[in-house]
This record gives sequence, structure tokens and C-alpha cells, in this order.
Amino acid sequence: SAKDMKHRLGFLLQKSDSCDYSSSQGKKEKLSSSQRLSQEEVRKWADSLENLIHHDRGLAAFRAFLKSEYSEENIEFWVSCEEYKKTKSPAKLSPKARKIYDEFISVQATKEVNLDSCTREKTSHNMLEPTLSCFDEAQRKIFTLMEKDSYRRFLKSPYYLDLVSPPGAGCGPENCKRNHTHTLDCNSNIISQCA
Repeated sequence: SAKDMKHRLGFLLQKSDSCDYSSSQGKKEKLSSSQRLSQEEVRKWADSLENLIHHDRGLAAFRAFLKSEYSEENIEFWVSCEEYKKTKSPAKLSPKARKIYDEFISVQATKEVNLDSCTREKTSHNMLEPTLSCFDEAQRKIFTLMEKDSYRRFLKSPYYLDLVSPPGAGCGPENCKRNHTHTLDCNSNIISQCA
């Protein structure tokens, strides 16, 4: 449940403060710069939903948030569409398109997304001869829905706020850099566990 997830995140974030410095040093050396999560990156997520979902850690945090709201089908559909657009083989288009349609758009879909009847009908028609762009309109509608609704709530949620201002923010100047970096490394691990 959302409450359990929030409690687990809170517990893990508090635990990250108590990690000893020597173990964090070893951990930092093992992490490549692409795996670290900086405050600057996290702040950029508040600029736009695109910044958030085009960052692996941001996408994982947003997905965990949507899961807590029981609306993860929206981001799953969006991600499936992005993957679908990378399909190289024309022979694979139809089966992949059918799978996405059956999972997210059809009336009997297990993870049905909230689309207006016009968009749903147009997408159904696109299934007759699937192309790389056959889900574009539906994907745009779901993106807009997330942007206007759940993204705004995400920015006010602990899923985001705990990352943008981690515990220990009021520490002394010489400890601050070490603690922030370490907290962010720990937070990165928490996000990947939530994904």
C-alpha cells in the first residue's frame, strides 16, 4: 500500500544517515557517475515531466509513486510505446502492437488506460496496419494526463521531496557535502528497489 511504501522509504532514508563514512567511500568508488544522483539532476525533474521520465532514476521514482496511487498503467503504457517505436523489424510490429493494444487499450485490457472514445477508436483502426507511429496520439494523451495530474502530485510527494531535500540538510559545511552525496547514493538505491 502507499502508506507501507512511504514508511519503507522513510525508514530507508533515515537508515542512510547512519551509514558509516568508510563504507560510503567504498560504495562511491564503485558507482559510476551515471549511477549517482545529484541534487541538480533531481531539481531538473521539477522542470518538466519529460526531464523526469527520461532519467532512469526519475522514471523509477515516478513509477513507484504511481504504483502507490494505483495508476502505474499510465507510465507502463508510455514506456511500452517508447520501446515499441524502437522496433527495427517490420515483422515484429504487428505482434508487438497487438500486445500493447490488448494490455492497455482494448475494452478488456488488464491495465486499461484512460482514453477518450475518439482516440481509442483511432488507435483501434491503426491496429489494422500497425506502424511505428500507431500509438502516438494515445501516448500523447496519456502523457498530457500524467503531466496535468499525477506529475503535479508527485512533485509534492515524499517520493520527490525526500530526494530533493534529503535528511541531514542542516549539517555543518564540511560534513554537508559528504552526507548529501552519500544520502543521494542511498536514495538512488532506494529508487531502484522501488522500480
